[in-house]
Amino acid sequence: MSAAAESSVTVANVVWIEDTGIADIPSVGGKNASLGELSRALQSAGVRVPEGFATTAAAYRAFLAANNLEPRIKMHMEEQRAGTLTLRQAGAAIRELFLQATFPENIAADIQEHYRNLCQRAGQPSVSVAVRSSATAEDLPDASFAGQQETFLNVAGERGVLDACRRCYASLFTDRAISYREMKGYGHMDVALSVGVQRMVRSDVGASGVMFSLDTESGFPGVVVISGAWGLGETVVQGTINPDKYQVFKGLLADQRFSPVIEREIGAKERKMVYSQGGDARTRMVDTTEQEQRSLVLNDTEVVLLARWAVAVEDHYGRAMDMEWAKDGVTGELFMVQARPETVQARRSTSSFRTYHLAKPGRVLVTGAAIGDSIAKGRACVVQDAKDIESFVDGSVLVTRMTDPDWVPIMKRAAGIITDHGGPTSHAAIVSRELGVPAVVGSRNATEVLSDGVEVTLSCAEGEEGRVYEGLLEFSVEDVDMHALPATRTAVMINIASPAAAFKWWRLPAAGVGLARMEFIINNLVRIHPMALVHPEKVADPEEAALIRQLTSGYPDPQEYFIDVLATGIAKIAAPFHPKPVIVRLSDFKSNEYSHLIGGSAFERAEENPMLGFRGASRYYSSHYREGFALECRALKRVRERAGFGNVIVMVPFCRTVREADQVIEAMEEQGLVRGQEGLQLYMMCEIPSNVVLAGEFAKRFDGFSIGSNDLTQLVLGVDRDSEELAGLFDERDPAVMSMIAQAISKAHAAGIKIGICGQGPSNHPDLAEFLVREGIDSVSLNPDTYVRTLPVIAAAEAALAKGQ
Repeated sequence: MSAAAESSVTVANVVWIEDTGIADIPSVGGKNASLGELSRALQSAGVRVPEGFATTAAAYRAFLAANNLEPRIKMHMEEQRAGTLTLRQAGAAIRELFLQATFPENIAADIQEHYRNLCQRAGQPSVSVAVRSSATAEDLPDASFAGQQETFLNVAGERGVLDACRRCYASLFTDRAISYREMKGYGHMDVALSVGVQRMVRSDVGASGVMFSLDTESGFPGVVVISGAWGLGETVVQGTINPDKYQVFKGLLADQRFSPVIEREIGAKERKMVYSQGGDARTRMVDTTEQEQRSLVLNDTEVVLLARWAVAVEDHYGRAMDMEWAKDGVTGELFMVQARPETVQARRSTSSFRTYHLAKPGRVLVTGAAIGDSIAKGRACVVQDAKDIESFVDGSVLVTRMTDPDWVPIMKRAAGIITDHGGPTSHAAIVSRELGVPAVVGSRNATEVLSDGVEVTLSCAEGEEGRVYEGLLEFSVEDVDMHALPATRTAVMINIASPAAAFKWWRLPAAGVGLARMEFIINNLVRIHPMALVHPEKVADPEEAALIRQLTSGYPDPQEYFIDVLATGIAKIAAPFHPKPVIVRLSDFKSNEYSHLIGGSAFERAEENPMLGFRGASRYYSSHYREGFALECRALKRVRERAGFGNVIVMVPFCRTVREADQVIEAMEEQGLVRGQEGLQLYMMCEIPSNVVLAGEFAKRFDGFSIGSNDLTQLVLGVDRDSEELAGLFDERDPAVMSMIAQAISKAHAAGIKIGICGQGPSNHPDLAEFLVREGIDSVSLNPDTYVRTLPVIAAAEAALAKGQ
């Protein structure tokens, strides 16, 4: 923007948003300047921004001067600091000053003229607009100012627009805005207010929400996180409902062949905000239908489009961004309605992080979305309504129906926060992160379950699900400095089971995932036996049949439910490590474990010794499970070919014979998973003595081995690994076991394939890790929480080997 253009914006009272840019923050505030920047700079990227205009800081200051407001504002603030007025009294008095004031005639005329012009552009005599506050200190890199000022929706008519502008001015002195400025060290008279007036997107009959260009909890920069709900976006922003949630992997967005959606979570969305008809209120809350509650507000095509916009916005600004979007329910068009810098994770170091570990979990009282990644404990302080804020006890755990910015004064004094409602991208959650206070939001019933004064421990350190435990539990804190970790020749990978946990460890310099356990996803996310989805008619239990129908209701076919949930779970594990290898083990449930899945009892036979029974490779080609295995294959094919995660390697567990290996490979090929096609690699677990004895033959069929030290130990020593009586005999370091491991490594290398180890042995025993290095193993996969302490052991063993020790 030219100097002349900048000066015209600075001195004007009202300007078109598309004529502004990021350099105009002092004149039109962060929100409006960002919208102007989006309008001008990102149209070529397809980003749509609703048309509109903005009043300037000059107009605000002229309003103050014309009504002689500044000295009276200062007087009330001095009275509040002196204690003669409470914060609530001072704020109310100042807001009343604004509401009784009038616009200077020239400014009012300018606003009215721009509104009439906007009506002409829209081809409507009285177009509905959104009137939003944009403070000149807001949306800066060091402070979000999220939700501190007001927004007025569905405003129509010149008089209505002027009134909404006046109310926006008054909202510069809400209790929460006053408190937040004082917390951040901003002078009250140093901040001016611009008002943005934009044509309303018909999201009242569509959907809306927010999105971030990184994972808001872990700080992982490789994803776009999107939240959405039916109706106007205030419900998501304010956290009054539990929205749908989506995650998209950025690294594959540029390739039009792929749709890298790695998470879809249906929120409750019990209510929505729509336009009001009649009366003074412009909007109202209504209940959503059962169909709306069960349905996602966006399809994958829309999710990917929004994610591409988010990346374009992030690239333009050169930093992580916090954005709002809206979908017009009439035209189906998507719009970007706000973009501002993300302020919490942007300040965190990528080379160091802090981890929290519970010594021992307790009884879970409530769960919800985890905000932050720390642990807190204290007495619960239940505050049902904002008018009772003063009853909050400093240092306790705040429990309330919802946390919105009105609660900031006590949120910063809380050890932790628990709410009934809200999602991970509401600005209650944003402010909680900014304050560094862990929160569990969207628990649904915390205010009913937790009584005032009860001792609780709030944990946000166990993935995306936050848990509130009974009692004051012990926990430890560990600081990890990435620069202090040594480099190794051996590829040091990590074992991951939970998709949510994968993001927690993205900062570790791991060489990939040596073992991703499919069973966790099936057991915890899918929950239904695969064969019960292929043949639901065979599930005789009416309760189980009803639950299957409920879980699969959003899908055209029950089998699609399994494929979709499994595929997104695997993709979410693969994303933080792309393009490094992620080795996904096919399901290795035992029959007794499979029978515990919903509908499982109809398809599983009782076995005397499930550990040595119908498990692993033997299931995949069997007529009893082959159709279920086909669903696993289709999920893996979707992860690799539709989502684009070609770094996923498939691993076959518990493969007893060479003939069995051929049968599994044939079953996979029938489902389109062909070794070497589209770069697909196949690995085999080396965990049965026959795998070691015939390693040369198995190596002809697979691209790599991974030693499963747990099963190999029990089968070499003849020890049930779950037996308490024989626990003293179970040892991966037994000479017989170590001899088998050494042979496996030697034979794999002789056959020209890679071999690693993914059992718990190296995580538990540093001397075993040293032995593996001496034998020349290619990779060692560790439990993530042992990575930092085991890596130096491996590095030292390599150094000793190099010196010939």
